[in-house]
Amino acid sequence: MAAALRGASFYSSARCRGFIISSLNSCILPFQLISFRGIASKLFVGGLSFYMSEDTLAEAFSKFGQVVEARLVIDRVSDRPKGFGFVTFASEDEAQNALKQMNGKVLNGRVIFVDIAKAKPTYAFPISRGPPNLPSSE
Repeated sequence: MAAALRGASFYSSARCRGFIISSLNSCILPFQLISFRGIASKLFVGGLSFYMSEDTLAEAFSKFGQVVEARLVIDRVSDRPKGFGFVTFASEDEAQNALKQMNGKVLNGRVIFVDIAKAKPTYAFPISRGPPNLPSSE
């Protein structure tokens, strides 16, 4: 049954969406459910302090609405935040309000900028399989 639920056409059907939510609550995370419904809005937050935590980021943005997820991008070498992160709201209206109110404000001693998060770019590199086969001269 789980294999049948993975199809993209199944998720797009409004009639079946309630079935997915009610029957798969144990294996889908809450922020994924909101993404399936298409009502999540994600903001990019830059200029953050390197000593900021995800809880502090969520607390700062929670006064504008329900924060579903607050995530900081961590540097793998130093294990510290890189200075930017993402905040996901439950509705687009809340995200737009937070965008207007928080862009250019001071948070933890640094001026932050907020923008709508953009999708990751997809790069289509050719597959390298070695040198080309040269025609043999017999």
